[in-house]
This record gives sequence, structure tokens and C-alpha cells, in this order.
Amino acid sequence: MSSIFSLIQNENMKIYRRFGTWFMIGLLALATLAGALIIKATHKEPENWKAEVASEIKRMEAELSEEKLPKMYKNYLKQQLKINEYRLEHNIKPVAPNTFWGYLVDSADIIALITLFTIIVAAGSVASEFSWGTIKLLLIRPASRTKILLSKYIAALLFALCMLLLLFIFSAVVGAAVFGIENIREPYLAYQNGAVVERSMLFHVVQVYALNCADLVMMATFAFMISAVFRNHSLAIGLATFALFVGPQVTALLAMKFDWAKYLLFANTNLTQYIDGTPLVEGMTMSFSLMMLLVYFVIFNGIAWLIFRKRDIAA
Repeated sequence: MSSIFSLIQNENMKIYRRFGTWFMIGLLALATLAGALIIKATHKEPENWKAEVASEIKRMEAELSEEKLPKMYKNYLKQQLKINEYRLEHNIKPVAPNTFWGYLVDSADIIALITLFTIIVAAGSVASEFSWGTIKLLLIRPASRTKILLSKYIAALLFALCMLLLLFIFSAVVGAAVFGIENIREPYLAYQNGAVVERSMLFHVVQVYALNCADLVMMATFAFMISAVFRNHSLAIGLATFALFVGPQVTALLAMKFDWAKYLLFANTNLTQYIDGTPLVEGMTMSFSLMMLLVYFVIFNGIAWLIFRKRDIAA
């Protein structure tokens, strides 16, 4: 067991010794600061938030009167209607983007940038060993190929986790500095078991970050698989990046016409659709998406392990 830990430590040293890694961290900090400054400069506070919410309630009521609304979207509107009515009744202002909590929630979108960074790290994890010719030196060690591959994969995921923690810290510091913490005690309103309940905003933010990690883990795993199978750094980055940006769009188009689209990877990576939205395909549930993600996770890692374990290094 100690050998796997030493291998992971070795892989982490490789990652954090690179200038590119620290450049990514710098870009992450810059992105959080730039996002806050843009929101502060462009967001306009409504003169009367109660009037805005009341107008939204009327719009939803008018939309609910239509007969041809999909059932799942209709249920979503009903839930949002109840939440808005609760806001007016208890004088709870909607969480605006130019607030501490609002910015922390919005900063979860920057996880897409972390996904891109992790793709770069995961794609080069195996492929770079072949391109640099260091794979033979690595395999003469007493550790098995399985342990070597596992250590590289774990190191890539630890890099992603480190970037997520940094994003949360950067966003909290920037959010507090730019927007202040006057509204830090605001609750998050959720619809649960037929009633509106008040929850901790911190719990909601952590939940949003955690659910956004599904895409991060799956794309990192996909890039890692391509790296192990084709031993090509550029190909792994290119395919994974293309899938990251094009996959969800194609899946959304297919989901409009075909129910079988729910079995595609990108129909299930956006787990936040189960918090304040509607599933891409009617009938999808959180448990279904988690099961599909597990299937793809096993397939990607299984292919990477099988090819790496049987490959002739001299080839």
C-alpha cells in the first residue's frame, strides 16, 4: 500500500513542478476577480424587488394556464411559483448576483475552466511518458502497471479537487471584498415534499459545487482514457475539449426528438438540473443519471486499464 502512496506523491510532484500548473492557478484567481468586477459593473438592482417577484408570479400563472405544457416543466413552474409566493409572504429577497452568496453560486460556472485545466493534466499524464520516453524507466520500478496507472489517475483527480478548493476560497475572498457580507445570513429557499423550506446557503453552495463536479470527473476520465489508449497528448486534449463544448449541445438537440438521448453521457453530467430545473428528458431522475455516469466511468477506466496493462511498451 505504501508504494501506491509514493507513486501518487511522485505524480503530484510532476504536476506542481510545472510552470503551466501555477499559470493555471493564476488564471483561476484572475477569472474569479474579473467575474466579480464584471458583475459589479453591469448588474442593476431592481427598484422594487417585490414588484419584480409579483410580476414573475403573474407570468408563471399565465404560463401554467396553457394546456400543452410538458408535465415536468409544469411541475417546475408550480414549484417556482410557490417559492416566489413564500418570498413575498416572508419578505425574503431573491439572492442577487452582486451579493456574497449570489457570487459564490455563480462562480460555480468557472468549474468549466477547471474542467479544461484538468483535461490538460489528465491528457498528458500517460501520453507524456511515452512522448518523453520515460515510460520504460517508470515500468522498471517494482510497482505493477495497475498501480502506476491508478496513481496517475488519482493524481489528476487530486489536482481537480485542489483547483475546486482554490476556486471556493478565491470566490469567497473576492465576493466578500467586492460585495460585502451584509446578507450572509440569507436562507436558500427550496421546494421539498410539497412545501417551501429554508435551507443554509452554505449547504446550497456546496451542493452546487459538488453536482457540477460530475462533468469535471467524467471529462477528466475520458481524457485520461484517450491518453492511455492512443499515447497522444494533443489528441486527448482535442477530443476531450471538443466533447466538453460540443457534446452537451448535440445531446440537447437529440433530446428534443428522441427519448433514447437520456442514455448519452452528456444528458446526465449536468446534475444541477435536478435542483432548480427540469431534466433534459422527461422521466429522468437523479438516481438514473448517477447510474449512467457510473456505467460510463467504469467503461472509460476499464478501457484505459486494459490497454495500458497489455500494451507492448517497445511498440
